[in-house]
Amino acid sequence: MKKNHILLLITLLLTTEYTIQAQDVVRKPRIIITADPELDDLNSLIRFLLYSPDFKIEGLIYASSQFHWKGDGKGTKFMVPGREYTRYGLNLCPCESYRWNKDERFIHDAVEAYEKVYKNLVIHNPSYPSPEYLKSKIRFGNIEFEGDISKDSEGSDLIKAVLMDNIPGPVYVTAWGGQSTLARALKSIEDEYQKSKNYPEIRKKIFNKLVILASGDQDNTYESYIKPNWSRVDYRLFKAGPNYGYGAQLVASNESKPFLTSEWMKENISSKGPLGSLYRVWGDGKQSVKGDRFDYFGLDGYTNEQLKQMGYIVWMPIQTKGSWLGEGDTFTFMNILNNGLGASNKEYPGGWSGRTLKPEAAPTYNPFSNDTSKVKDLVISDSTLRRNTEKKADEAAFPNFFPAAQNDFAVRMQWSVTDKFKDANHAPKITIHIAKQIVTKPGKTIKLDASVIDPDGDSYTVRWWQFSSNISEPQLVIKQDNSLKTFVTIPSGAAKNQKLYLVLEVTDNAAHRLTSYKTIQLIL
Repeated sequence: MKKNHILLLITLLLTTEYTIQAQDVVRKPRIIITADPELDDLNSLIRFLLYSPDFKIEGLIYASSQFHWKGDGKGTKFMVPGREYTRYGLNLCPCESYRWNKDERFIHDAVEAYEKVYKNLVIHNPSYPSPEYLKSKIRFGNIEFEGDISKDSEGSDLIKAVLMDNIPGPVYVTAWGGQSTLARALKSIEDEYQKSKNYPEIRKKIFNKLVILASGDQDNTYESYIKPNWSRVDYRLFKAGPNYGYGAQLVASNESKPFLTSEWMKENISSKGPLGSLYRVWGDGKQSVKGDRFDYFGLDGYTNEQLKQMGYIVWMPIQTKGSWLGEGDTFTFMNILNNGLGASNKEYPGGWSGRTLKPEAAPTYNPFSNDTSKVKDLVISDSTLRRNTEKKADEAAFPNFFPAAQNDFAVRMQWSVTDKFKDANHAPKITIHIAKQIVTKPGKTIKLDASVIDPDGDSYTVRWWQFSSNISEPQLVIKQDNSLKTFVTIPSGAAKNQKLYLVLEVTDNAAHRLTSYKTIQLIL
């Protein structure tokens, strides 16, 4: 009898563990990364891998763009008129490949660096995916020529399979380079099913499933194929959020500037083991492609004019050695992190990427363009321009999440080189003892009660605040904004069917202060 009880207990434990794991997989956002070999894509990928427990990673795919393409290896010469290789007095193409290493493997490099520190990372979060799993998801997409969607690739086949599977929930596909691999996946679905009776249902499935997180239209395949043929796909852009791009330090607020300096980057990022040594900073002695006239970032000790005399296209002024260089694609995934802001829901006011923006409201801008009229002598990425798009008169100020995001990044880099849980910091865990959605009415007062556990036993500060989208939004009356127990009164002027958002923010008092959030949606 005792033996049977033990077997029953083991069965229950295994079943419970399996159920928790299965629910966790469903809950995590499914994501596919597509990236070209721009140095800031590498930096964004390193940060992404440190946040990999937040996602169900379905693909890590090499992509092409107008700035990087491999060629077909058959001597075929290619060009698109007006691209960077024909400007600045250059005449580099038609050419067989453009700014692409013969054996390009930057995604493999990042995953292999991750593999070296995996044993440390899982000490701090057991949900980090295994290096073997990540390697199994690496594919080469449509990389031969810019915008070529004429044939399938390993990468497009993977995207197609994920979009066509029967797992519910959204699939986020980033486009850190061009969108040709995604466009080819959609074209392949169209070619295979357009004559079938269930094609309308298939299209509906794709519209309900695919979310594109793009860093601009870098090969014109969104404008030329995806938008005309799949116009109902959820295509998300952001504004007002942190600037993770090239030249961030040149436009940073006083609060954000300290997190971009050479001192901060060396102490917290570039010195931290295999991932840190791979991460690109100014003057690091590296060059993504040998002889690349646009990549002078690894050089140190030269003036802008000297670099120009050496043949480089100095499209951004040189910065202090070791300082922030850029992560121009990081914004694509920061709103779907599991940090409690709920920003993956487009209804919510936003998160570490900024506010969700309609595609037609954001400019498509070439970060290598010589049109500097909007940014003085600096050409910066279109993520920066999205952030600087003209604000509507009634739009509320957006919180500066950059310090919190950088502290969080620094702590995860520390995890990668720390083999004891007690020797690193970990974010506070918040529980609000009420539903995250509350149906209420004007004039009503709601009692709120939360609890916090800090895994490291650190003290912490508490702040309740209203996350508003516009200044005309009725303001909640928060009785005690710095206490876990508080009362919130709905303003009498609030309109029926209006939605207001209340955030509980908890920040620990460790050396690198980590911030967690919980968001409550108040439905009137």
